[in-house]
Amino acid sequence: MTPQLQQAIKLLQLSRLELVESIQQELMENPFLEELDADVVDTAPSTDTLDDYEGAHNTAESQANEEIMRNADWENYLGEFSSVTKQSLGRELEVPEEGLSLEARLTSRPSLEGHLTWQMRLSRFSAAELEIADVIVGNLDSRGYLQASVEDLQTLLPGVVSAEAVESVIRRIQRLDPVGVAARTVQECLLVQMEVLGLDDPILVSLVRDHLEDLEKHRYKPLTKKFKISMEGLKEYLDLIQTLEPMPGANFFSGEPQYVSPDVFVFKNGEDFVIVLNEDGMPRLQLNSFYVENIKAKTSTEKDYFQDKIRSAEWLMKSLYQRQRTLYKVMESIVRFQREFFEDGVTRLRPLILKEVAEDIGMHESTVSRITTSKYVATPHGIYELKFFFNSALDLDDGTQVGSESVKALIKQLIGDENDKRPLSDEQIGEILKQKLEVNIARRTVAKYRTAMNIESSSKRKQIF
Repeated sequence: MTPQLQQAIKLLQLSRLELVESIQQELMENPFLEELDADVVDTAPSTDTLDDYEGAHNTAESQANEEIMRNADWENYLGEFSSVTKQSLGRELEVPEEGLSLEARLTSRPSLEGHLTWQMRLSRFSAAELEIADVIVGNLDSRGYLQASVEDLQTLLPGVVSAEAVESVIRRIQRLDPVGVAARTVQECLLVQMEVLGLDDPILVSLVRDHLEDLEKHRYKPLTKKFKISMEGLKEYLDLIQTLEPMPGANFFSGEPQYVSPDVFVFKNGEDFVIVLNEDGMPRLQLNSFYVENIKAKTSTEKDYFQDKIRSAEWLMKSLYQRQRTLYKVMESIVRFQREFFEDGVTRLRPLILKEVAEDIGMHESTVSRITTSKYVATPHGIYELKFFFNSALDLDDGTQVGSESVKALIKQLIGDENDKRPLSDEQIGEILKQKLEVNIARRTVAKYRTAMNIESSSKRKQIF
């Protein structure tokens, strides 16, 4: 393939933000390419004397208002309700809030590492202990759990550090805020929190240390017999355990948020759907006419360079147009095939494969695959990746088919509406789907879809109390 064709194929599969970044890079490297200024407007003065008079009057009035705001004795006027002095009020008038940059008004949530480091610097940690603590904090995961053994930490530290010294620092970090951070297991995390809170009931300690799996799987009767307590007594212990935090680091910021910028918008207009490509922030390109007309090559090398850059600029503009055109045609085809989804939502999503859309718009299947990669559409029912609309089929009793995503949505809806005391089993869900949709779906398929949606089995969803 030629470099130009490779570039065109690459542009197809870039996300919108990656595409803008790629265009900006080309603008920096290619002197014959420039961005068309879309904000250029006609600045010729108006000849309407009435408009001139109103404009001058409004300007004079605004200047008078500013003079009043600047010179008024606000402190005397406001009296005891004034919370600022004249000097500070003057400074506020001189530096309006609108003049501040966006970055100056924003603050980020503290990270777990930063929060712990701040506490360690304020605590009585020696220099040697701080060195150990920094290595420990650097090996915490997003939940706040320590992901390295004492031996691993020893190898990461300079010099010879005893296991007892490392363990001592771990114990001290575990009692910082959030309590239980740097634990190795859930049991250790909860036990540290109980110690700090003074929860030293022997039954409670034993439940957390030895029987968390039994509690998770709702094996309550053997526990009531072992500890000789009633179900109501066990429930009180469970309520106490549920007040503890099994993931102490989860409430802290662990990275930059990932924003999705839709490539396409689909709006309902009467009985039709309107497709609008998102051009916001997308540079509009053109050849730099001044360079094209006035720069003359002095050598053959310069001539080849200029011609190559001009061809590259022209090809980029053509490739961008082709990309947007392909994206529009693919989205138009998806709306035709998935009209019921755009009307009623996920439960009406029909089965669809890339080949159907490719044949509908007269393009190759690989082109459709590339243009739907990392692209998002804003629909009346939320923002979805274009790949979402392509899903496998399940056969119905009447010979028709239903999309797997529709079945997943129905499973999620059924589980959301179920009785917590009597949750639906996978087999029961399959029977309900057969009655509602007349779809033949096996129990293992229901289990597969449920697992894919991170929904637990009925035994774990069941609420005893």
